[in-house]
Amino acid sequence: MNIEMGSGNVYADIGAPDAEEMLLKAQLASRIADMIQSKGFTQSQAAELLGIPQPKLSLMLRGQFRGISEAKMLECLARLGRDIQIVIGPEHAGTGTIVVV
Repeated sequence: MNIEMGSGNVYADIGAPDAEEMLLKAQLASRIADMIQSKGFTQSQAAELLGIPQPKLSLMLRGQFRGISEAKMLECLARLGRDIQIVIGPEHAGTGTIVVV
């Protein structure tokens, strides 16, 4: 059996052209799902609070978030009571990273 170590980004590992964007959206969707669950909201209640249709929220929570922007996902987190901070780190050689902390 040949085992290959993953990169930490499943989307990059499968060759998705927008791997970094998809990983970011997956991380944001996971945080949104955690917050909805911790607050005890139904999907209908959460969708109303977030200002998106319930079927679209359902798709997002199941990992089908194409068509939902990162900005909309950040807005959802803010509507769920989270402060959003975007911090630009120091310059370094190579490509920078985007991480949800």
